[in-house]
Amino acid sequence: MKTGKQSFSYSPAPVIEASGTAGGPFEAAGSMREAFDILFDDLYMGMDSFEKAQQKLFETAASEALRHGDFSGSDMDLLFAGDLTNQMTSTTFAGRTLGIPYVGLFGACSTSMESLALAALTVASGGADRVLCGTSSHNAAMERQFRYPTEYGAQKPPTAQWTASAAGAAVIAAPNGKQGPVVTKATIGRVIDRGIADPFNMGAAMAPAAVDTIDQHFQDFHTTADDYDLILTGDLGRVGRMLALDLFAEKKIDMPEEKLQDAGLMIYSQNQPVNAGASGCGCSAAVTYGHIIKGLESGNLSKVLIAATGALLSPVSYQQGETIPCIAHAVVIEQPKGGGA
Repeated sequence: MKTGKQSFSYSPAPVIEASGTAGGPFEAAGSMREAFDILFDDLYMGMDSFEKAQQKLFETAASEALRHGDFSGSDMDLLFAGDLTNQMTSTTFAGRTLGIPYVGLFGACSTSMESLALAALTVASGGADRVLCGTSSHNAAMERQFRYPTEYGAQKPPTAQWTASAAGAAVIAAPNGKQGPVVTKATIGRVIDRGIADPFNMGAAMAPAAVDTIDQHFQDFHTTADDYDLILTGDLGRVGRMLALDLFAEKKIDMPEEKLQDAGLMIYSQNQPVNAGASGCGCSAAVTYGHIIKGLESGNLSKVLIAATGALLSPVSYQQGETIPCIAHAVVIEQPKGGGA
C-alpha cells in the first residue's frame, strides 16, 4: 500500500458513500452556493457563541452525510475530524453529540484531506468498515482566536484571506459493490517553513508546502498534471496560487495555469470583499464534498487531485515571534468507469 516516499495507494479503493456540507450567510451569497446542503442565515446559527456555531456547522454537515447515506451514527466505526479552535473543542463537542468513536486531528486547513487520507487508509487496511471524516471553520471564531474580533473592525491588507463559515463531512466505506467516487491515492506532506511570519499573508506561507506535496505526489506515482482533470489546492487564495505557479515553474514542473485551481478562489463571488480569497478548514472541505463530488458524480470530472494546505501556527507561537510552518496533504478522488466501485 505504501508507494514511493510519502504516499499510499488504496486497493481496493474505499468509496465516498455519502457526503454533507453546511455554510453560513456569507457563503450563501457566494458563487458556490450549490455546494451546500444546508445554509444558515446568521453567523450565530441559533447558538449563543461563535464557537458553538462552528460546532453546529460540523454537526449539520455530518448529519447531512449520514442522512444522504441513510445511516445513523451507530453505523460508523470511527470519526476522524478536527478544526482550528483551541484544543479542537468545536469538533470534540460535536463528537459528544454524534456519539461515534472519535479520533481528533489537527492539520489546520489541511485537516479536510488529512482526515480523508487517514479514513481511507483505515478502511482499506481493514481497520474499519465505515468512517465519518470531515472538518469545519467559522469566520468570527477564527478571527477572534488568530487575529482581531470582528467587532474591532481592524483593517486588513490585500494579502489577507476570509475564513469561511463552512463544514464538510463524508462517509468512507469499504467498496463491496457500493456506488460513489473512490479514494485511490494519497500523499502525506512534510512541514515546510520558508520564514514567513505575517498571519495576514497565509497564501504565501502555505504555497511552498502545496508545491512540495504535489511535486512529491508526482514523483511517487510517476504522474504529471496531465493525468488529472483538475488539481485543486485548498486556501492558497490569489496570492498563494500565483506564487505556487511560480514555484512549479522554478522546479521545471509543467503546471498549466487553468489546471491548478484553488478552493479559496471558488467559494465566493468576485464582488464579495474577501481580499485575496477564502481560507479556513471548512473551505476545502465544503468545496470537495459539495462541488467536486457533484462534478464526479455527474461525469464532468473523472479524476481530481486535491491538496489541502494548512498553516500550523498558534496565537502563542505568533505572539512569541515564530514563523509559520505549513503543510499540505493530497488525495486523489476518482469516479470509477460505469459509476460503480
